Amino acid sequence: MFKGIEHLAIASEDPKRLADWYRTQLEFSIVYANDGAYFVEARNGALIEIIPASGDRPECKMKTPGIRHIAIAVDDFEAALAHLQEKNVQFLGEPYENEGNRIIFLADADGNILHLIQRARPLRP
Repeated sequence: MFKGIEHLAIASEDPKRLADWYRTQLEFSIVYANDGAYFVEARNGALIEIIPASGDRPECKMKTPGIRHIAIAVDDFEAALAHLQEKNVQFLGEPYENEGNRIIFLADADGNILHLIQRARPLRP
């Protein structure tokens, strides 16, 4: 009955700017736009809906309650890291390795936390 997550949504003060950031920085495609909202799609088919925000933005830190980061899978960590460094992306620390996985945290154009990861082996066989 339940197939899985179809998309997640991010509320932004400037949805077009944020959608363009995902397009230019992470090579997502803008696949749908309507009434100020944008759907961006990763190469693996994952979707993010970016909608207009209203109200004040709460503080967003690594352990604040709620959704904390979006993990972005890469197949060449060093190339992805170099690409983002060239684009002056805001990193939230240094790259590190955990159980063979290469990881770095960064912020998107609105300050949402992303987690770049290249896994040594899949979580599921």
